[in-house]
Amino acid sequence: MRFSLTSQTSTDGVTEQSFTLGEITGVLFAPQGATGPRPLILMGHGGGQHKKAPGVLAGAHRFAAEGGFAVAAIDAPNHGDRPKDEQFIQFVDDMRARMAAGEDPTGLVAAMHDLLAGQAVADWQAVLTAVQELDHVGAGPVGYWGVSMGCGLGMPLLAADSRIRAAVLGLLGVHGLAAPAARVTVPVQFLLQWDDTRVPRAQALALFDALGSTDKTLHANPGDHGGIPAFEIDNALRFFARHLGCSSPGTLDVLRPAPWIRPPPCSSRRAGRGPFPAGAFEPDCSAWRAGADAGDRARRGARRGGGRERATPAISVHMEAGPARRRPRPRRAR
Repeated sequence: MRFSLTSQTSTDGVTEQSFTLGEITGVLFAPQGATGPRPLILMGHGGGQHKKAPGVLAGAHRFAAEGGFAVAAIDAPNHGDRPKDEQFIQFVDDMRARMAAGEDPTGLVAAMHDLLAGQAVADWQAVLTAVQELDHVGAGPVGYWGVSMGCGLGMPLLAADSRIRAAVLGLLGVHGLAAPAARVTVPVQFLLQWDDTRVPRAQALALFDALGSTDKTLHANPGDHGGIPAFEIDNALRFFARHLGCSSPGTLDVLRPAPWIRPPPCSSRRAGRGPFPAGAFEPDCSAWRAGADAGDRARRGARRGGGRERATPAISVHMEAGPARRRPRPRRAR
């Protein structure tokens, strides 16, 4: 298949290059003026979306601008600018009719993902090979970000391709994914919406449990399927910078405030800000930040002592709502 860059634009310090690889349509994001190799993040969109869906676009811009990463997003088979085959169209129509009749969507969604997964894995592997031949990407470390259908198609990709070193997944249940999940051994950050009306909580927890990785973290937030808090992109930036490295000096210092500075709580931010739609409220994330900093200190200590970073899964549950509470600010030693 021939790889072709078809157009290029730059916005807010990020360059977007649209490309085709055979019938695969995609876009590559990188810091404006980027030269030399850098870590790459693959971003998979949700069902019925496309490579420039708002969540993907906003996340890709932050990964490129703030972390110095290259980011590749493609249209999944039968999505976006790609041709739709009759089998898929008929399957979606039948699935919608059965869901409207009250049938449990869990098995139907899993069947759709299974229909697309084989082609999607081959597409991602071909795109990864082609993109890494570009001078401003190179054959550096690779991560994957995908929730909902992006998780359903990303899980078999992670099981099949050892070039991917870390992943952010979630918003999906275990149905049909137990086997590939068991073969995923890279570090994983898993997102779960506690009040998800599309994915039963027990199914999502079972998928997290099925992951073969010993370095996995569960982030549970209140709200429905599309209500992931905006601060989870901050967390993803920190996660990828830690596991892939980063091309922007000081990225981790920017994301990790000094211990005597209390960052503003998420509940004080303007509603709707960030890549994801706002839920009924955004929880106070100061406890999450403190926990993340403590985890980073523990990992540094483990590395100095020659020990393992983490042998058991970590679970973070963010359920605090309402206005931010004022707490005394620690004083610096003079």
